[in-house]
Amino acid sequence: MAAVEVVPLVDDGMGNSAYLVDLGDGRGLAVDVSIDLRAVREAARWRGLRLAFVAETHLHADFASGARELAETHDTRILASAAGNRVFNHVGLADEQEFDLGGLRLRALATPGHTREHLSYLLSDGDAPLGVFTGGSLIVGSAARTDLDSPEATEDLTRKQYRSLQRLVTLPDEVAVWPTHGAGSFCSAPAGGERTSTIGTEKASNPLLAVTGEDAFVAALLGSLGTYPDYFRRLPELNRHGLRLPDRPAEPAALDTAQVRALLADGAELVDLRPVTAFADGHIPGALSNPLRPQFASWLGWLVPPDRPLVFVRDADQDLADAVWQAAKIGHFAIAGELDGGMKAWQAAGYEIARVGLADAADPADLATAPPSILDVRQRAEYTGGHVPSAMHVELGSLTTHADAVPDGPLVVMCGHGERAMSAASLLARSGHRELTVLVGGPGDWARTTGRELDQGT
Repeated sequence: MAAVEVVPLVDDGMGNSAYLVDLGDGRGLAVDVSIDLRAVREAARWRGLRLAFVAETHLHADFASGARELAETHDTRILASAAGNRVFNHVGLADEQEFDLGGLRLRALATPGHTREHLSYLLSDGDAPLGVFTGGSLIVGSAARTDLDSPEATEDLTRKQYRSLQRLVTLPDEVAVWPTHGAGSFCSAPAGGERTSTIGTEKASNPLLAVTGEDAFVAALLGSLGTYPDYFRRLPELNRHGLRLPDRPAEPAALDTAQVRALLADGAELVDLRPVTAFADGHIPGALSNPLRPQFASWLGWLVPPDRPLVFVRDADQDLADAVWQAAKIGHFAIAGELDGGMKAWQAAGYEIARVGLADAADPADLATAPPSILDVRQRAEYTGGHVPSAMHVELGSLTTHADAVPDGPLVVMCGHGERAMSAASLLARSGHRELTVLVGGPGDWARTTGRELDQGT
């Protein structure tokens, strides 16, 4: 049996992995690719592979699938669950159905739970199983969330998830586990650096496989789930219809200040891509701070309605194409343009500039002079794991609709580093809050600087 190369293509910002399988004859199989196909195309080009097949484990909620775009541009055959009712051309597979890849074989395994129609794919060379693409069923150290369908379906899907995992762990211990969701995914994966595993490793170390019985599994999995963005409700149906990249210029339009002001008056969203320090030093009033980083897409999808045109403000050394591709990954294609000349052009035109104060969590002097009220905008699990004593907690994702839950008055806003805190401060300022200071750093920095312990729990 010849070795088979399976290349993980990790998207750290989304917390997901796609895969490229070298089928050994100049053809390749892609699994769970997003609509940003640059990585899989480059990996295939470097290996001299034609992308002959693309497999989908489920109707993705956290990213726009690239399967249909790949099929339309590369004549790639799509393999997906027949139960997914996709409305574009694909090979619909049912439980235990096998597909010949020309030497290697894929066997579809119905593994519902994360979604109703979820399939895992067992890759085999002859009768020898090599690995299983588990999507959002068995993942490293956990299982993906089961509450994306509806509240009424959550318990039933969680019980199905239990049975799916029990089915998967009957595979031989040496079989590789290639999940889609990993650390950093809002589809619920624990922190950790490992993206792939084996059946034997998961049997020995996955806490959800250690619980006894279905009821205990349901309680454990549902008790671990945090919040997720609204766009998770929208993308599965878009992916069922299959997304194509719209025809558009290679780069968004360069807009002068008058054009930007007109677009904002018509309801466009101004997204400032610059780092926290640059935004603090001066920004356009009402702008949303979302620094351009690997997590940009997730927070854009969480904080900005999908039908709202986007206007970007960036520094000259920031990659505008990166912002456009990240927006595409969550199905946001309405890019109106960017402010030509950035903040220098805005200032030169004599328009108003807003500012936000900064405090350094590593500087005792900054902490000593900071206002007494602290707002922590991290996820619930982060907050309960350790927070500054007496800090209020409102998740960043809820501030678009619950900014009024934050009291007026001097306020220090904090997260783990500063990026989410600045996003929160920009939303609070938009809703009328004043005297805002963003803490650069996180609770750990605060504890080291002050010598005090963090509180845990709610």
